Amino acid sequence: MRSGPALIGATLNTTVHVAPRLAGRAALSVFRRATGRVPVRPAEEPTMARAHAETRTVGDVRVAVYRWGAGPRPVLLVHGWQFRAARFAPLVEALLARGHAVVSFDAPGHGASGGTGSDLPELRRIIGRLADEHGPFGAVVGHSFGGLAAWYALAGGVPAERLVTMSTPVEFEWVMDSFGDQLGLNSRVRRAMGQQLAERFLPGVPQPLRTLSATHRPERVTVPLMVVHDEEDRQVPVAQARLLLAAHARRADALLTRGLGHNRILADPEVIDAVLAFVRTVDHEEEPARSAR
Repeated sequence: MRSGPALIGATLNTTVHVAPRLAGRAALSVFRRATGRVPVRPAEEPTMARAHAETRTVGDVRVAVYRWGAGPRPVLLVHGWQFRAARFAPLVEALLARGHAVVSFDAPGHGASGGTGSDLPELRRIIGRLADEHGPFGAVVGHSFGGLAAWYALAGGVPAERLVTMSTPVEFEWVMDSFGDQLGLNSRVRRAMGQQLAERFLPGVPQPLRTLSATHRPERVTVPLMVVHDEEDRQVPVAQARLLLAAHARRADALLTRGLGHNRILADPEVIDAVLAFVRTVDHEEEPARSAR
């Protein structure tokens, strides 16, 4: 008996034969939907208690926004799918100890924000709104899907001096293929979902899905870039990081770890130290050193 993703995929695979547009819209809705809200963990509670918490309405969604410290050019942190801003607590504390102000938010459908899920254009609107209020950012750090959202926001003109991606999928086609594989979607549903996404968010744009990839026209983001990824990441293969490094070879630093996987990389002390060193060059004239582990 099928259940969960397999049942959803089977239903969409059947529907697409009689109503392809309906199947495409339904698949896109599932793609955008977060499947749950993780709680703030006990170790994260002191950091979140010190945050200045507010809400902003972006579009028609209430977004929970957090700020720590004061001062110009804060560091913006963008969490990944199924996470929340609290997961950055170790990095927040480290940045505060070095005198940086920090801004973060819970994406729609996550944490304390409203909505049921999100997508790259919506996340770019939220990041743009925060840039209007708090920017320009000294750096933007994004984890997992949040890293792709951060890149996409900078490509759209959000002002920042540095960008750090952690465990990030960089090709949007890979993201959609991975989603399709999880649900067992057939090729007709995948095409229908892609068409619906293009019509909704990128009407009239040639190769619309390609434009959502960080490897497409890399010159759109010219700031120094640090790519952090674990060699054993089972959720987003390190090959994605290598594609980003190749696309931004002249301005990208690499920190490739081993044994941290997709999520533990966020709290690893050596990773945090490397990110701090890279971000600190915003305030110093030195060039960041290439590092690897």
